[in-house]
Formats: sequence, structure tokens, C-alpha cells
Amino acid sequence: MTKQPGRVPAAESDQPAVDAATPSGRPAPAPGAAVLALLALGWLAAMLWSTREAITSAAAGITAISLSAFALPGVISAALVAGAATALACGNLLTRRYGDGATLRFVGAIGAGMVVGLAAALAINLTYFDTSTTNVIAGTTAAAAIIGGAIAGARTAPAVGAVVTAALGALVFVVAFSRARDPLFDLFGAGDSQQSLVDAAKWVSRTESLIGGLLAGLLAFGYLTWARRRALRRDPRTPALRWPAYLLAGAGPGLLLLLAEVIIRIGGRSLLDLASALSEADAVAQTSLGTSRVDNGIWMLFVGALTALIAFGRTLGPAHTDDDPVVADDSGTTPPTAENEIGAWTGEDKAEAEPTAGDAVDVDPARADPAR
Repeated sequence: MTKQPGRVPAAESDQPAVDAATPSGRPAPAPGAAVLALLALGWLAAMLWSTREAITSAAAGITAISLSAFALPGVISAALVAGAATALACGNLLTRRYGDGATLRFVGAIGAGMVVGLAAALAINLTYFDTSTTNVIAGTTAAAAIIGGAIAGARTAPAVGAVVTAALGALVFVVAFSRARDPLFDLFGAGDSQQSLVDAAKWVSRTESLIGGLLAGLLAFGYLTWARRRALRRDPRTPALRWPAYLLAGAGPGLLLLLAEVIIRIGGRSLLDLASALSEADAVAQTSLGTSRVDNGIWMLFVGALTALIAFGRTLGPAHTDDDPVVADDSGTTPPTAENEIGAWTGEDKAEAEPTAGDAVDVDPARADPAR
């Protein structure tokens, strides 16, 4: 079997094969991290200010304790997201200046979370009433910010940025949704009986969780798509994120809400116990609110993950099989396949083995006809 002239096999080529999908070895940064940090810090400041206004407007200390317990989940969630967003921006700066290092990035993320937590705790101690509940709010807020910074120390920065974006959007939506609660209570049949109020409250909470999960999943998918396009413009060899990254980004806001609930029940246990001990109605309210927050986090986790995964799946093209027709390229030639290669070698060997009609062959007449 002969070789086609001018053809060099891949194994004998002097130049190494280059794979366009080979990663450059450097993780992609999270785009817009500085803007996310500013928005998250602004949201944390707004939550701290609204909580302070609610507490200072209370006429008695007992009312202040109850209002502090009601406002604690919003402050903790905001601190968690603010710590993660600030640490993400700090990680981008460290990577740009000192290169990629997992240890340096994680230490910087912890440091950024500590700065946010200490600043929030200092603001609470300086502006709130000097009570035991104030110290509980300050300490729990600082712990939440540090934990959020530790989460942002992950190597996959775009996925963390998607989680922060979706979580911030979900928190803003929850506050905006509070204006639609009264019309929805009437829509779901809230009447004068206690059972009708409980049933209507369940449906309102589920509606809020469903819409919040859809919004979180879409925001996570949109952020990852934007980050992918920016990464390809910077380096075409940047590998694409696989479906687990989209699944985690969509589920991230729900996971953060559940993590915030764990922080509240551990760090703010004394405040919740004080609020529950005020009266039987306060105890029932605290238990109901805690259950509602857990349900909201679970619903947002699954709905957000499913939404982001479905949105990612719609961007995938059909899988190519061997039965698919071969399409010619721009030059009009058909790309070589295994069958074409075999056919080319067989035809070439046959052409060398058999003379064609146009070949001139000199034959001795005596040899051609033995009788002569």
C-alpha cells in the first residue's frame, strides 16, 4: 500500500497538534464583581438602616425585642451576600495582580468577609440601642459576612458570581413582593376564620417561592452566559462550564437562604428565645416564621436549579451520529471520513496495479503469438 504524494501522516508531523478547547490553565474571573459588591453592600446598609428605624420607633423594650427577632433574617441574608460579593471582587484583584493561587485567593476572601462583618458590627453597635439584643445582631451579622467571604473563595469564580447575582435579585424580589401580599391573601380566599388565613398564607408563601426561584434560575443562567462570552473574547481556549455549574448556580440562592437560617438559629438563638418567651402568640409567630423560611429556601433551591438547568439545556444542539449526512465545506470538498480514506487508498493501489487504456506497451509479436 502506497502513500499519497504530498500527504504527511499526523503521527509523523513535526508540529504538535493544537486543541482549540485546551484550557489555558488560568481560571476565568467573575465579571462585574465590583458592581455586585457595591450593590450588595448598599443592600446590607439598607437592611441595617430599616432595622434600626423599626427598633428605635418601638415604644417599649419588649416591642424592640420582637422587632429585632423579625428583622434578623433579612440582615443575616444581606450580610451573607455582601460578604460573598466583596470577597469575589477582592479575589479578582488578587488574581489580576499576583496570579492565580488557591491559598492566596481563599485568604483574601476570608479577609474581605471579615472587613465587611466588622464594619457592619461596628455600625450596629454605634447606631442601635446598647442592649444584649444589639450585641447578638452585631455578632451574628459579622459571622454571616465572614462565612459569605469563605464561600467566595472557591476556584470557580463565575459560578460564585452567578450565585451572588441570583441571591441578590431574590432578596430584592422578596421585599418588593411584600406589597402584593394583601391582594394575594384576598385572591387565595382569606376570610375571618383562622384556618382560611393559614391556608391563604401557605399559598402566598408558595407563590413567592415559585416566582423567586424562577427569577433566581434565570438570573444565574444569564450571568453565566454573559461570563462565558466575556471569557471567550479574552481567551478562545477557555473551557466551557458544564451542566453542574449551572445547576449549582441556580440552586445557590436557596442554599444561601438555608445557610442563613442555620446561622440565625445558632448565632441568634438567644434573641429568638427572648422573642418567643414574650407571649404565646410570639412563640407561635416565631415558629411559623422559621418554618416558612425553611420552606421558602427549599422551594427556591429546587425551582432555581431546575430553571437554570432547563435554560442551559435549551442552548445545547443535537448530538451528531455516524448516520448524519456529510456536509461539504466552503471549498466545495467533502470532509474526509474513514470510508473515504479507505476508498482513496484502494483506488490508488488499483490504479498502480492495473494499466490503463492510455498506457503504451511494447509487446514482441513472437512472444504474443507462439504459433508464429
